[in-house]
Amino acid sequence: MGVTCHSVSGHVIGLDLACSGLQGKIHPNNTLFHLTHLQTLNFAFNNFDGSELPSQFGKLVSLTHLNLSYCGFEGDIPSQISHLSKLQSLDLSSFYHGLMWEETTLKRLLQNTSLREIVLDKTDMSSIGPTPNPLSLIANLSSTLVTLSLFYTEIEGFIPNDILCLPNLQHLILSKNKLSVHPSELSCTTSLSILELVWCEIQGPISSPFSNLTHLTSLNLAQNRFNGSFPSSLLNHQRLTHLDLSWNELSGQVPNVFDRLTNLQTLSLSDNNFEGKLPSSLFTLTQLSQLDCSFNQFEGSLPKQVAFSNLTQLFLEGNLLNGTIPSSILSLKFLRGLDLSENQFTGHISSEISSYFLEYLHLCNNKLQGNFPESIYHLVNLTSLCLSSTSWSSTVHFSLFSRLQNLEYLSLSGCNSLLLESETSINHTFFNLRVLQLFSNNIIGWSKFSGKFPQLEFLELSSNKLEGKVPKWIHDIHSLIHLKLSHNSFTSIGHQFPWYQCQYLDLSFNLMDDDISSFFCNVTSPNIINLSHNKFTGTFPQCLANRSSLTDLDLQMNKLHGTLPDIFKPVTPETLNLNGNQFRGLLPKSLSNSMYLVDLDLGNNQFEDTFPNWLQNLSSLEILVLRANKLYGPIANLKSEKIFPSLIIFDISCNNFKGSLPKAYIQNFQAMKIVGDEMQSRLVDYIETGGGGSIVVDNILPEYYNSVIATVKGANTRFAKIPTAFVNIDLSENKFEGEIPDDFGELHGLIGLNLSHNRLVGHIPYSLGNLTNLESLDLSSNMLTGNIPTELTNLNFLEVLNLSQNQLVGPIPRGKQFDTFSNDSYKGNMGLCGLPLSVQCNNNVPLQQYPPSEAEDKFGFGWKPVAIGYACGMVLGIGLGFCVFSIGKPQWLVIMFGGKRIKRRRRGNRRARTT
Repeated sequence: MGVTCHSVSGHVIGLDLACSGLQGKIHPNNTLFHLTHLQTLNFAFNNFDGSELPSQFGKLVSLTHLNLSYCGFEGDIPSQISHLSKLQSLDLSSFYHGLMWEETTLKRLLQNTSLREIVLDKTDMSSIGPTPNPLSLIANLSSTLVTLSLFYTEIEGFIPNDILCLPNLQHLILSKNKLSVHPSELSCTTSLSILELVWCEIQGPISSPFSNLTHLTSLNLAQNRFNGSFPSSLLNHQRLTHLDLSWNELSGQVPNVFDRLTNLQTLSLSDNNFEGKLPSSLFTLTQLSQLDCSFNQFEGSLPKQVAFSNLTQLFLEGNLLNGTIPSSILSLKFLRGLDLSENQFTGHISSEISSYFLEYLHLCNNKLQGNFPESIYHLVNLTSLCLSSTSWSSTVHFSLFSRLQNLEYLSLSGCNSLLLESETSINHTFFNLRVLQLFSNNIIGWSKFSGKFPQLEFLELSSNKLEGKVPKWIHDIHSLIHLKLSHNSFTSIGHQFPWYQCQYLDLSFNLMDDDISSFFCNVTSPNIINLSHNKFTGTFPQCLANRSSLTDLDLQMNKLHGTLPDIFKPVTPETLNLNGNQFRGLLPKSLSNSMYLVDLDLGNNQFEDTFPNWLQNLSSLEILVLRANKLYGPIANLKSEKIFPSLIIFDISCNNFKGSLPKAYIQNFQAMKIVGDEMQSRLVDYIETGGGGSIVVDNILPEYYNSVIATVKGANTRFAKIPTAFVNIDLSENKFEGEIPDDFGELHGLIGLNLSHNRLVGHIPYSLGNLTNLESLDLSSNMLTGNIPTELTNLNFLEVLNLSQNQLVGPIPRGKQFDTFSNDSYKGNMGLCGLPLSVQCNNNVPLQQYPPSEAEDKFGFGWKPVAIGYACGMVLGIGLGFCVFSIGKPQWLVIMFGGKRIKRRRRGNRRARTT
């Protein structure tokens, strides 16, 4: 921060107020705009939240450098910005598209200036293009550009060849846009040094025309959809220092020719499908000017490969690489970051790790074995270490990690023996540790541990068979933001709840029986609380219902009771799961104001109410489970175009609902009409630390997956993570009546449909044959009639079919999945015939076949008396027919069969009546 004045005139020519805590609004009459001699102005990272960018900046016509980045300005960028004809550097980077561009404003700016640096990250350019898009305007009008950064600006269309051919361009960043590229047009050779096309959704192989960008030093094509093999043409870019092809669909082996890239410092091929062994060329001799081997007594020849390389960061996680990890990789002199996790490496890790500059070492989720490498305890520069899911045969001494004073992230799991216990006379303090993950271990001496963690924010001890009360050393960590102790045998938290700053708390799948009525009311800003599958008692904590920060609350499978408070705030929660408790009373109508509610599971309680029609307009609601309560009455067929538009799980089974099926709802289940891959995937939350040369640490915060119990394929199934393609309707065990609406056939995303144990009548709709993704169909225990539609044979994924206990008739369809179902699918339908039943069909009419003895016993006599009676009856019928034909209907015969005598009308008597 400072002021710069001209050495002769004394005019203010430079003003730097970046990060100064400025707030409010810059008014048009502000004296700032009187500084007409200003050449550089930096207001970056102040807070003018929501105010418009003043057009008066256009009066500062002497400006050459203007930085108004991340100041919170919103609205259209004023056209007066184009009056700054002397501008060389402009940075208007915005928060979440707060500033918006018009085509005329951008075009005039480019025409009136000779900009060398344009940084417009997160400004909104969606109104420009796609033909021409902003890149085309810049390429046509700007020949002086050195740096162009348009990160997340909503640009669409093609990357024009001209943008890469700008003669002075060195840095090009187009990350997170919707761009595509014609590699065949990328034919120019420029001075481009940095090319970043991250998350632009570019498809296809990385073609050879990129090789024409011969001055590239940094190439980032991460998070696209590139496929094919590793582009060998890139290995000719000898100036490359940074290469990032991560998060693509590349496959095959990594070529063993990296010794060509003599300047390569950072290589990231993470999250692709590469296989095979690590290329040894990554670790070979490069640019070693002198090797002095004098005064030694070597025998034999010198090694062909010397462990010396310029590599400082190597990221290959999330592939299919195999083989052993060569010791040479852990001996690279300048190596600072190595990530080989999520692969298929086997064997041992070298006991001697001599890359003493290592800051980031991740080898987790491989198949490594052997002794724990104790040389790790001497890597004093380590800030992040992950060795999870590895079966170490030796004991891991946790207390020794306190030697690593710079350690911030530590993840260990799968250890056969993790010794946590320490000598009481030694005070083990982990000064900088922020994240500690010790899940799925065999922990020894954990209750006697007395370490101190003054900075710890994330602690995970799940799946360790830990027992008793939560120990004191965990109670003493008051800095905790994230605590996960799930899948253990803890019986109690203790007398007090000490983690008041906690935002994520997971104590699920334990044996805790504390009373939670007011236990968590001192937590200041909870986001996610999961106490499910315990023995917690008490009533619902009313304080939690009133917390605006709470997004996910899971209390399912406990012993909670009482009524629910009707005080839920409009912004909370996103997930509310109270399944399997003893709650009673009315459903809280205040939930209708929870605009972000996604998952509502109140099943298996004792609520007594009518159907909550007031939830129908919640546009985000995806899961509604009300099964096994005391809900009653009809479900109104409301007339609205937006009834549960996002719902994918609808379970109101085992209640007392009656009337017809809710046809209006079925017609408006829009999300259920979308099939599989078309469904919008859930966002994955992650946290990153970086900047200033530090190493990025991903996935510190694990995803919180909503869980639900649904009846699928005839069995109750608990989903810990709900698949986005799982679409299920369960209306079973109610008192619904009437016919099954044809509208079910439009819900093409359905995986499971259960209408069993109701009072439904009529035919099975032919439209159900359109549900080609259906895996389970249960229509049992109703009063359905007619044939089984042959269209149901189109259901190629159908694994469970139950049509039992109805009144269906006719032949059972044959072919495809229907040939796999057993008798149980059809029992109780006396009119059905054909395989797999033993009842044969005769001209599509079932013919009951009884053994001779059974037929005689059934009527008490044999077939001969029946034949005689049949013949006599036929003779009598013919005689009566001849009589009627000859003399008309005899009155005695009419009266016998219930007719009335007809009195003949006398002639001349108009008042005579017939009876």
